[in-house]
Amino acid sequence: MIHDLYAHQAWADAELWRAIGAQPSARDDKAIHQRLHHIHFVQHAFLWTVGDRTQPFRMTKVEDFPTFESLQAYAREFHEQVPSLLGGLTPARLADKVAIVWFNDPPLSITIAEALTQAAMHSHFHRGQNATRLRELGGEPPTTDYIFWLWKGRPKPAW
Repeated sequence: MIHDLYAHQAWADAELWRAIGAQPSARDDKAIHQRLHHIHFVQHAFLWTVGDRTQPFRMTKVEDFPTFESLQAYAREFHEQVPSLLGGLTPARLADKVAIVWFNDPPLSITIAEALTQAAMHSHFHRGQNATRLRELGGEPPTTDYIFWLWKGRPKPAW
């Protein structure tokens, strides 16, 4: 299921990025840009949390990505790193606990499976917000539901 959630997430992210990119008013919208950064920042944070923590986490700010293209490259960087992480996850590793360092009072420790599920669900929530904003700006949001992805035969992302 985790593999499917992340394959769907890559496809859904790419679908929404293409739709936003096709609508100039959305492409340049500050709220969409900030939310896109938030989505992909959180994806990177969870990737670091469940992955190789020998390197420090790279904190980014929305200002680090002044253009649509620079932020899209950041998004794609995450999706390019996911397959190698998921490929090494065994059932035992998925059951391992990780600390969610941004929760400290009280501290939070959850399984890797739970952390990965949270990250996928979090992205899904914010994609919906951006789809709504895209429609408000005159664009046509794509259908990115998980079941639609299944119905379409689990397509690969088309950035």
